Amino acid sequence: MLDPDQLSEIFHRIDSGTAGRDDLKAATWHLLTVLATVAPGASVEVRVPPFAVVQCIAGASHTRGTPPAVVEMDALTWIALARGRLAWSHATLRASGARSDLSGLLPLIADATP
Repeated sequence: MLDPDQLSEIFHRIDSGTAGRDDLKAATWHLLTVLATVAPGASVEVRVPPFAVVQCIAGASHTRGTPPAVVEMDALTWIALARGRLAWSHATLRASGARSDLSGLLPLIADATP
């Protein structure tokens, strides 16, 4: 997990358009870790290629193949959703399965970045 100062610096670079691949990877991992902590479980797989994937939300879990619920998006979309900068209903993403609507869990953090 990133400390608040590191996260703030990364968000500043994202907002200014100067974020690099390492920034996107670090923010993605951090925010997916928060999601898995807030909603532990293995019934939904959230994918943010090429950086990370987590399983979350209590319910039936899977052990092989594609899980029953999958959400996939790019890093900038995930970061914006987790920060509350983008509404679930306006996001471009792929979601399948009955439990794939994450809107009730978002935003994950209180984003004080202007």
